[in-house]
Amino acid sequence: MTKTSWTTPTKTFAHDPEGHGKLMNDQTTRTADEPIGALVHRLTEQIPELVRSEMRLAQAELTQKGKKAGLGIGMFSAAGLLAFFGLATLITTAILALALAVPAWAAALIVTGVLLAIAAVAAVLGKKEVEQATPPQPERTIENVKEDVAAVKGGHR
Repeated sequence: MTKTSWTTPTKTFAHDPEGHGKLMNDQTTRTADEPIGALVHRLTEQIPELVRSEMRLAQAELTQKGKKAGLGIGMFSAAGLLAFFGLATLITTAILALALAVPAWAAALIVTGVLLAIAAVAAVLGKKEVEQATPPQPERTIENVKEDVAAVKGGHR
């Protein structure tokens, strides 16, 4: 008996001489008569590819997050610069207004003391926030790897 084959729009099938239909060029298809040793062998070949795929996913995920973070940081920088100029103008206005009641040097000294006190509070609060921050992680990739490990161990069926 000769080998025959046919093609669907997405796959090519073949009949071997015993009449078994097989999907050609697809290493992931399991036939009913495939021995367990062949399955283990195929598994050892597929695990490194799975790890490489997960690494590519992690890289792509972190690249995408990095690009978005870079754009956001640039926008925050522009907003911060404009806010700085606005705040400097407001501080000058406060000094000039306070100078109507006290000498100009005293008005500048009072405003400087208030600003330094606000800066100290902001520094303490900012330090606490930084300490609570967690490092950026590719969460989806980590979850996928955990699922893959559980599947290999027999956790998912």
